[in-house]
Amino acid sequence: MRASESFAFPELVARGEVHFASTFAGTLAYHLDNGLPITALAGIHAGCYELFAHEPVRTISDLRGRSVAVQELNSDGHHYLSIMAAYVGLDPQRDFNWVTSPDGNPMKLFAEKKVDAFLAFPPEPQELRARKLGRVIISTVQDKPWSQYLCCALYGGRDFVQSHPVATKRYLRALLKAADYCAEEPRLVAQQLTGMGLSRFDYALQTLSEIQYRGWREYDPEDTMRFYALRLHEAGMIKSEPKRIIAEGTDWRFLDELKRELKA
Repeated sequence: MRASESFAFPELVARGEVHFASTFAGTLAYHLDNGLPITALAGIHAGCYELFAHEPVRTISDLRGRSVAVQELNSDGHHYLSIMAAYVGLDPQRDFNWVTSPDGNPMKLFAEKKVDAFLAFPPEPQELRARKLGRVIISTVQDKPWSQYLCCALYGGRDFVQSHPVATKRYLRALLKAADYCAEEPRLVAQQLTGMGLSRFDYALQTLSEIQYRGWREYDPEDTMRFYALRLHEAGMIKSEPKRIIAEGTDWRFLDELKRELKA
């Protein structure tokens, strides 16, 4: 799923039009705060976004009063960058000039230097680096604290998860085994993506080699939800305390079972 699409899926899952999906964990916290009947089930990997900026910007604090391109407000990129801003004491609702892309291509705005910064999602970081556009000021693959938490999370409709536990577990098993496959055979996966016309081979291989696809085995999804929910709460973007988000919007039973079953 591309980051530009993910903000719409929680509503589809909540309505039962889609049973499962994945999105940024902070986006899940945002929608759970708004009362959507969805349930976070697992994290899948850590690290994928990179924050690019043009000179003279060197840190996220330097973006105060500057323009930042996003797909749409309340998209994954908007939520993630808001969290990054709040973490260093900025007010994302006042300190940034958020610019949305009318043609759905915020990277183009950045490439044309119409904005100062852009939070890129694969294969955008690979393309920007290849074209030598801007500089990376935050890498969620390498930079703490972002590299210490899961990025993308798997979730389902609350009623469906409760009513169909077997299907829910099968969905999680398939996605988590796919994540393991990406970690074990990045070159083969890159070839498959290239064959389907989804990416250039070099971009796909770089992405698959960098992203921590075994993160679902090593990271605690509850810590991830707590961290992002707290940051959103501090930024004034959600009202709920992290404890409520976790209590009402998460179910880790299936993940715990699969960690035992797929231990290898």
